[in-house]
Amino acid sequence: MADLKQLVLGRRDIVDDSDAEHELPHEFMTVNMGPSHPAMHGTVRIVLTVDGEKIVSGDVQPGYLHRCFEKESEHATYTQIFPYTDRLNYVSPMINNVGFAMAVEKLLGLTGKLPERAEWVRVIVSEVSRITDHLTCVGASAMELGAFTPFLYFLKAREWLYGLLEKVSGARLTHSYVRIGGVNKDLPEGWLAELEFNLDKLEREVMVECEAMLNNNKIFRDRMAGVGAMTRQEALASGCTGPIARAAGVDYDVRKDYPYSVYPELDFDVPVGTTGDCFDRYLVRIEEMKQSIRILRQCIARIPEGPVVIADPRVALPPKRDAYNTIESMIRHFKHIVDGIRVPPGETYSFVEGGNGELGFFILSDGTGRPYKLYCRSPSFVHLSTASSLITGHLIADVVPIFGMINMIGGECDK
Repeated sequence: MADLKQLVLGRRDIVDDSDAEHELPHEFMTVNMGPSHPAMHGTVRIVLTVDGEKIVSGDVQPGYLHRCFEKESEHATYTQIFPYTDRLNYVSPMINNVGFAMAVEKLLGLTGKLPERAEWVRVIVSEVSRITDHLTCVGASAMELGAFTPFLYFLKAREWLYGLLEKVSGARLTHSYVRIGGVNKDLPEGWLAELEFNLDKLEREVMVECEAMLNNNKIFRDRMAGVGAMTRQEALASGCTGPIARAAGVDYDVRKDYPYSVYPELDFDVPVGTTGDCFDRYLVRIEEMKQSIRILRQCIARIPEGPVVIADPRVALPPKRDAYNTIESMIRHFKHIVDGIRVPPGETYSFVEGGNGELGFFILSDGTGRPYKLYCRSPSFVHLSTASSLITGHLIADVVPIFGMINMIGGECDK
């Protein structure tokens, strides 16, 4: 094959010495896709080298969002980092909250010691967030291929769930709801009944209608089936997890293989695909939404009463009423906010099943109220590294479904 450097420059003349007079120059073109292209799902630039409509190579360039999550976290207390985690995968931020809290709790020795209701609430808000993540991914990807009606239906259903999360946290999207040692406040009265009502509408109306419109739609299947295929070996070699890896036949889900919180008490299945193409990624996400609904129904039936944050003044903030009315609680509140929770020196890695795969946090503590070093194992960043190989050999139009089903979230990728 020709030298890649020559290809990227945009032109390479292929000359056959035996019949040079009849040969035409073979031209390659370099074009930009993004960083403001609507199909890029974030500020990402792809420099495509194309031969006509066929992609010869693709240079995928994230980094335009300038998040600086890890460095910013070194200058914030452990409690102040929660709003930063909201802005990692900002489509399902509750899972980010839970993952970070679990890492700090592991250093504090609190794993398995939280109030039981707090653990169930965390699972509930995480699974609601997982559904909103998949609704957004599938709906937006369908819309980009011309199926506008499923996009409207799925986004409508997503708003039902966002409205519920807003009632819990007070914010529609960036919730900052979870706390080290539990959650900020209990679920509102009547909230679980409203959740069950919306889950019924989602499963029996919206998903049935959208699957009927997409599953056997010839245009949708032609654009998705066989496009961007990844083998099981390639998924394992590149570190892929979540729906992308499971679509390629990798039976790995953190909730099953490294169970945490109350997931060991819940009954659910992990959907696994066979072909690893865009259509299998779509089917896996659809089935995962159904399994999340199944999990949520079990949680609604089994969640116990009780406190939602640990009763340890070294970890939990005092109730606001006490902070305003007693000097002891006011000082405790002040020390938590200004100095931060004192986390013992050490290092740990803790991970959960995010909307896109294994979401992990590595924390190095020096014994102060702020992490000495914090690293986020963001699934979107890992999966984005496969984009270049997946799009090579396909047409320019195929970049849209491939990138859509990778489901890159810019907040996770920009370090």
